[in-house]
Amino acid sequence: MSKIIPCLLFAGAALTGLIGMQFAPSALAGSGSLVASAQSFDDVARPANPVVIELFTSQGCSSCPPADLLARRLAKDDSLLVITRPVTYWDRLGWKDTLAREENTRLQRAYAAKGNDGSGVYTPQMVVNGGGGAVGSRENDIRSLVRRADRSGPSITAATDASGQIIVKISGKSDYLASVSLIALSSSETVRIGRGENGGRTMHYVNVVKAERNLGSWRGKPMKLAIAPENLNISGADKYAIVVQRPGAGPIVAAKLLDI
Repeated sequence: MSKIIPCLLFAGAALTGLIGMQFAPSALAGSGSLVASAQSFDDVARPANPVVIELFTSQGCSSCPPADLLARRLAKDDSLLVITRPVTYWDRLGWKDTLAREENTRLQRAYAAKGNDGSGVYTPQMVVNGGGGAVGSRENDIRSLVRRADRSGPSITAATDASGQIIVKISGKSDYLASVSLIALSSSETVRIGRGENGGRTMHYVNVVKAERNLGSWRGKPMKLAIAPENLNISGADKYAIVVQRPGAGPIVAAKLLDI
């Protein structure tokens, strides 16, 4: 059952656009159509850097399982980097999300404050390259956002040196500043839900954020940085990604899943 918090302000959204999502207080929503079958993005030229899709989801959200399933399918596409970010604001409904991080909730609220298409604080939501968003189960909308994603940012390469450090090189030129983050991910999580809207269900998640670390700033010119081995030993993580993002929850301009 979808829940709508009273006193929402909708910017031209039809009532049918509410189906399949749950809103946190004072949230705005996007719209689109649901496609049940799995589809790859084969019609999109594969760039050097993947397009980043961040899924904001919750174990306490009855509308989220279809989006969680879609995220797992999309994660198989090498032209995409899917990152699952469980949020905390549905914990009050009787089940505390075992994977949720307050940092994920803050990031979603920061994206919402930007007012981009599909912005708002609701689940499930997918945000593409730190810009436009859509209901996380609506594959057609996600495909459209991926097609329109800006892929003109810097390129990232990485290699391991003799000491075991990962040497990351960021190439390219720009007139803007961007942060460089190392994101630790768990490639697969299975959770048995004990209570709440999904009580009794077993949920499966892909590329769940376990930790994030700021590595510095990219200042629009080639740079090199080193990641020490101890920063690649986060409990529960088996994947690590580099994400280059403009300040204040701005656009993601480059990303790379490290091959380690």
